This record gives sequence, structure tokens and C-alpha cells, in this order.
Amino acid sequence: MTESTAEDYQIIVAEAMNYMPRLPSRILAHLRLLGGDYGGFAVDRLTHCLQTATRAYRANKDDEYVLCALIHDIGDTLGSFNHADVASAILKPFVDERNHWMVSHHDVFQGYYFFHHLGLDPNLREKFRGHEHFDYTAEFCHEFDQPSFDPGYDTLPLEHFAPLVHELMKAPKRSIYLPSGDKPA
Repeated sequence: MTESTAEDYQIIVAEAMNYMPRLPSRILAHLRLLGGDYGGFAVDRLTHCLQTATRAYRANKDDEYVLCALIHDIGDTLGSFNHADVASAILKPFVDERNHWMVSHHDVFQGYYFFHHLGLDPNLREKFRGHEHFDYTAEFCHEFDQPSFDPGYDTLPLEHFAPLVHELMKAPKRSIYLPSGDKPA
């Protein structure tokens, strides 16, 4: 592509403009792939994501927070060793810095509840003590992520959250591909 022209990139951008708006549908399709993958838990990975989002929704958290709750573990299958990085990369253009930080670090904070079973330090999250989003992320794990492995919980279906995914992911808030560099004009 070192010898590409402006005309080449006009074609590429036109194709991208047709592809990018379908991101919400691809996100929903990938979430569906988590169905049936139990990974040893009492509920499959899709149900866990749906329960986390349902709990946040029922606690009257804002839509962006609910979106984060829904997508927080979307990377479990593709990023088995760094699932939080996968989810945070997907969400970064669409959520504020606080919610992005929460998703980016939820894996370490969630470890508070089970790392001791793996011979790991359950207090690993303490290295972030004092960070402005520490309590926010700890609350997410305690109130929404940790309890969402309950096969008896009345969980809302993915279709309930589909309009929210479509609305919040239709246009980025920040991206290097926006003319302003990070935020829409």
C-alpha cells in the first residue's frame, strides 16, 4: 500500500463506511456464540453476560454502564488469557473513560473473589487502590459481575438489550478515525 493513491483510499473508506455501521449486529452475533459455553460454571458465558447486564439494568444504571455489563466478558473465547483487554478495546470508542477503565480492569478486581483458589493473590486489585475508579470497579464486580452465575436468576434475553447495543454503538465518541482525532465534532 506504499504506492496507494487518494482514489484507492476513497474506495477503502467507502467500503468501511458500509461495514462499520453493522458493528452492533456483529457484537450481538458474537455474544450469541457464548451460549452453550459453560467453562465449568453453572450458567453459560452468554447467560453470565446477560445476568450482569440485567442486574445493572434493574439497578437503574445508565445505558452505557449496562452496555459495559453486557459486553464485559465478550472476549472470553477469543482472548482466554486477556478477555478484559478484548472487551475494553471493543468498548473504548463508545464509552466514557470511567466505564472503559472499569471494563479494562474488571478481571483483576473480579479475582478478589476466586484468585485464592488458583494460588494467586486475591488482593491484586490493591495495586490500584487510590485510583479514581477503584471503588466504581469494585462495585461493578461485587454487585453485578460476581453474583451473575445463578441458574435460577430471572435473566432478560439478549433481544432486550439489542436496541441499546444498536443505539450506543452506532457512532463512536472517540476514535483516531474521527476528524477531531479523539472526539466527534
